[in-house]
Amino acid sequence: MKRRRTRALLVAPLVGAVLATTVGVTSGTQQTPVTGPAPGAAAWRADRALGRTLPDPATASPERVAGFFAELSGSEQRRLVRSHAMTVGNLDGVPLRVRYQANRLALKREQRTQSARARAEGLTREDHQEARRKVRRYTRLLAPGRQILAFDPRGRGQVAEVFGDLAHATRTAVVVPGSDIDLAGFDRGGGNRYGRPAGMATALHARMVRRAPHTRSAVVAWVGYTTPVGLGPDAATGKLADAGAPRLVRFLKGLAQNGTPAPAVLCHSYGSVVCGRAASRIDRSEAAGLIVFGSPGMRADSVAGLDTPVPVWAARAAEDWIGHVPHVQLLGLGHGTDPADPGFGARVVTASDAGGHSGYLKPGTDSLDNFASIALRAYGAVRCAPTSRECADAAR
Repeated sequence: MKRRRTRALLVAPLVGAVLATTVGVTSGTQQTPVTGPAPGAAAWRADRALGRTLPDPATASPERVAGFFAELSGSEQRRLVRSHAMTVGNLDGVPLRVRYQANRLALKREQRTQSARARAEGLTREDHQEARRKVRRYTRLLAPGRQILAFDPRGRGQVAEVFGDLAHATRTAVVVPGSDIDLAGFDRGGGNRYGRPAGMATALHARMVRRAPHTRSAVVAWVGYTTPVGLGPDAATGKLADAGAPRLVRFLKGLAQNGTPAPAVLCHSYGSVVCGRAASRIDRSEAAGLIVFGSPGMRADSVAGLDTPVPVWAARAAEDWIGHVPHVQLLGLGHGTDPADPGFGARVVTASDAGGHSGYLKPGTDSLDNFASIALRAYGAVRCAPTSRECADAAR
């Protein structure tokens, strides 16, 4: 303990310097986390058309929600989708096909609302431009074949999309992204597309299919929490992770209630802080493993400190700038020990081809191969870092 306190005091000036260099450009971008149920919850609670009380979106467990929907007829489910698309589409425990239908309807309604707003009198030019941007975003998400598992337009927008047939998959994964990710950029292309959730999920699913073509697999890109913007105070504290972790826990429990096999949960950058805060509240039926990469820390000193039965894997590329960030916690700043440090106790895998902070799932990299092997539970194919005894033991 004394050694840890001394180390923290020594690096405190460096933490301050990092924040000082970023706060000037990010002081106006501190985020208010989106919490609570999606818009429409009050109307849902007041609805008595089915002659029964509907599960409260704020308090009902995914198990309660799943049980409720299992008792409904097809026509009753469709009525709830028509009347409460936004609530149904974001309610963990609702059957997958029903959520897809509800989110498609919610997106169409929001698209119409923003189309009208883009032409409305009395609004500013900036209001019109923002409305048109939203119309374009929603139009992309409504493209044929897209499977939208969650959609919430509040704040910077949240979304979850499925790649593959999640209803029949036997091997699954969930991608939890880090900073600067929201509805607008979650599926953006370009040179950094494999650092964005949709690109990461697409690459991982494609690799899983190539590795095991006869295994039914699916990957979910989950942007279900408010992420930090830039490298300012939000990225250096656990505020947004503390707000996001319960949402991740609920989402994973909802998948389990849908009958989805426990996924490998891939936690990138600040997403690993969210996973760290969620770890003690999930079990092996809800996550087969946590894979943290490009991590600033998980707000724990070790795997034991996470207090989770879920195996923890880690990777960090030599070229990743996150390695130069102080891995400490002091006065609420910083996120603790590097999970790729041998002393943390994670199963560390190679990432020699990742080429930076956003390249871990780029096709052709050893890190992508490793993550696909873990998601497929083909542990014998995982390439372990030379210093990771825990990984070598698991891979045998």
